[in-house]
Amino acid sequence: MTTLLPRIMRALEHFHATHPWDHNAHYHRWILRQLPRRSTKALDVGSGSGDLARLLASRVGAVHGIDVDSTIADRARDLTDPAAPVTFAVGDALKEVPPGPYDLITCVATIHHMPFSDALTCFRQHLAPGGTLAVVGVYRPQSRSDYLIDAVAIPANVAMAWIKNKGRKAPRPVSMTAPTRPATMTFADIVRAAHQKLPGARLHRRLFWRYTLVWHRHKMIDSKGPYVTTE
Repeated sequence: MTTLLPRIMRALEHFHATHPWDHNAHYHRWILRQLPRRSTKALDVGSGSGDLARLLASRVGAVHGIDVDSTIADRARDLTDPAAPVTFAVGDALKEVPPGPYDLITCVATIHHMPFSDALTCFRQHLAPGGTLAVVGVYRPQSRSDYLIDAVAIPANVAMAWIKNKGRKAPRPVSMTAPTRPATMTFADIVRAAHQKLPGARLHRRLFWRYTLVWHRHKMIDSKGPYVTTE
């Protein structure tokens, strides 16, 4: 399977080029389900052309997107209603995060471009007590389970492409993103590093070559003052 899969993936890439659909947007509704009950401020890291940030703005008081690509950030601003509670910044998310803290931090198909442990530490520091970190990432397949899920994803991907492009004369446009690179960490590496930085984080392999990570920054009442975080 490991030798056949690369050839199948190349054929799938060709099919996807003519029948495109956004694998990352497939998980946007999942992210909405992770929102804390009271969410006044959210940060979307690697915001691209802003689809997720605009979706979050329908549920959150203020949303900040940050991306390293200025062209894509400009595109996000052009696509966003000026009256919407959304702003977009250009910069390194590990060094130039807009002032928080945030009730929700999202990072979709972006964290593999960063030092993984450093990114988790940064996100944790900018998360408000009671806040949630929701990551959708990619990993390098290594185990039999990885390749099995990849194999299952292939027919599912084809089916989704047909469904989403059905009846369209022109392919459905896919959101702009910065140039990507392959993931270098295996899922086992990711789980191990995540549990070191974010005890209690929940990680799952998902279809379409993705994994999800959810972590909640808990809060408790301190007799000497207001909320303090427990990690």
